[in-house]
Amino acid sequence: MVSASTWATPSTRTELIENLVSGVDRYNPSNVGILEDYLYHQIRSEEYDCLANLAILKLYQFNPDLYNPDVVINILIKALTSLPFPDFNLCISLLDERSASTNPDEPDPLPLLLPVLTSLHNLLQQCRFPAFWTLYRSEKAESLRDNYTVECVGFEDSVREVVIRGVKAAFKSIRMERLGNYLNLSDEDLNGYVAKLGWSIEASTGVVSIPPNPDNQIESTVVQEQIELPQLVKVITHTQSA
Repeated sequence: MVSASTWATPSTRTELIENLVSGVDRYNPSNVGILEDYLYHQIRSEEYDCLANLAILKLYQFNPDLYNPDVVINILIKALTSLPFPDFNLCISLLDERSASTNPDEPDPLPLLLPVLTSLHNLLQQCRFPAFWTLYRSEKAESLRDNYTVECVGFEDSVREVVIRGVKAAFKSIRMERLGNYLNLSDEDLNGYVAKLGWSIEASTGVVSIPPNPDNQIESTVVQEQIELPQLVKVITHTQSA
C-alpha cells in the first residue's frame, strides 16, 4: 500500500518535475510538453505521479488550445488503478464537458471512452471485480484495450494489486476459484500469482489462507472516558439550572 507521502512525492519524480509541480511554473503553458513526456514515461515504466498528471489537466483547463485527448485518457488509465486514493475523481473534476467530435479528420475519443473508464472505476471501487473484467474484456472497451491500455506497461497487474488490497481487507481465507475470478487468472497463472504473494493453499480443499493484517482481524476495542469531578459538578449544575 502506497503511503500518502509517497503518493504526494514519489521517489521517481525528478528535480525538474518537482519544480514544475510545486513551483510557480506549475501554470506555465510552455511546460506542458515536459509534463506530457513525463506521463508517457510513466506509461512505459510502471511509475506513477498523480500530482504531475493533475498539473497537465489544470493546464488544459486554463489553455483549451493545448488539449490532447490521448493524454487525458492515459492520465485516467493511470489513475484508475490508484484506489483507494481518489485520483480518478480528482482528474474527472478537472475535465471540461465535451461532446463527441463531428470532425472526421480529428475525432475526439474521450467522450466515447470516458463512460467506459468511469464504469470501470466504479466497479473497482465497489469491489465488483468479476464485473470489472467482464466489461474490460467486452466489445464496449475494445478501443480502450487496443489503443491505450495495450501501451500501458503492467496495467492488468496494477488492477490485480487493487483486487488484492480488497481481498486482504475482507478475507481471512478464500477459495481459489473465487480468487481466480477476482484476478481474472486460472490454472498455472493463478497458482504462480498466489505463490508470488506468499499465500498458502490447502491442496485438498482449494482454500487460500490470507495472512493476518489489521483489516481482516476482528478485535474488540474498549473505549473508556475519564470525567474529572469538577467537570461532573459543572454538568450537574448546568442541568439543575436549565
